[in-house]
Amino acid sequence: MNKKQLIMEKSLELFAKQGFEATSIQQITEYCGISKGAFYLSFKSKDELIIALIDHFMMQFTADADYIVKNTKVEEKLVYEFYFSTFNSFQKHSDFTKVLMKEQSHTLNKEFIVKMQTYDKLFEKSILSMIDRVYGEVVDLIKYDLVYCIKGFISIYSQLFLFQKIPVDLNLLSRSLVEKTNLLAKHTTIPFISQDLIHLGKQLTQEEMTKEQILDIMDQKIMEIEESIEKESLVLLRQHLLEPTLSPAIVKGLLENIRNHSHCKWISYLLRSYYEF
Repeated sequence: MNKKQLIMEKSLELFAKQGFEATSIQQITEYCGISKGAFYLSFKSKDELIIALIDHFMMQFTADADYIVKNTKVEEKLVYEFYFSTFNSFQKHSDFTKVLMKEQSHTLNKEFIVKMQTYDKLFEKSILSMIDRVYGEVVDLIKYDLVYCIKGFISIYSQLFLFQKIPVDLNLLSRSLVEKTNLLAKHTTIPFISQDLIHLGKQLTQEEMTKEQILDIMDQKIMEIEESIEKESLVLLRQHLLEPTLSPAIVKGLLENIRNHSHCKWISYLLRSYYEF
C-alpha cells in the first residue's frame, strides 16, 4: 500500500467516527503514523483528500451500476440485480456510505456538493436506462418519477443496515423492492417530474469527456498499477483508443478484464460510454 492509499484508508476511518469537519489533518497524520510533510506530498489540503475519497468510491458505485444495467442479459432480472448490486456495494463500503450520507445533509463545501450532484446525475442516467429496458414506452409519462422512487427506496432502506445495524437479507430486500417498483410502474398514472424539469439539472453532466482526457487518466493508471493482466489490458485499450485496430468483441473482453480492478472501474465506465457498449 502506497502513502496516498494509506492516508485515504485511515482518514476514512476517522471521518466515519467524527465527520469531515471535526477531523483535523493533525489527527489524520497521527492516526496514519506519518508527518504533516508526508501528508502534503499526497494532498494539498483536507478538502482535496475528501474529494479524492468521493471520486474513488463514487466512481466504483457509478461504474458498477452502469455495468449491471448494460450487461444483465435477462431483463426480468435486471431490477433485482440493480438493487442487489447497489445495496451490496453500500454494505461492502459501509464506512464511506455512512459518512457520505451524514455529510451531504449539512456540508457547505461547494466542490463537495458539485461532485455529489455530478455522480447523482450519472446514477440517475443508469436508473433511467434500466427503466427504459425493463418497462419500455408504457412508462414514458411517469419514468422520471420512477427514477426518484427507486433512488428513494435505495436511500431509505440502506439506512436499516448502515445506521440501525439491523441484520438485512439483501436477497429478500431486493425482491421486495422489485415488487414495489413493478407496482409503481404498472399503476402510477399521475406524473409529477417532467422531462423539462429533468433537463434543468443536466448542466453539470452535459460535457462529455474527450478522448484526450480519457487517455490522460489511462496514462496515470498505467503508471500506478503493477504488472498484471489488468495493466496489460489497459495498455492494449490505450493503443486501440489512439489507433483503432481491435474488433468490438476483443475490446469488450479487455474491458471485462479491467472492470473489477479498483483503479480501473472508472476507465472501464468511460470507455464503455465512449464506444457506446
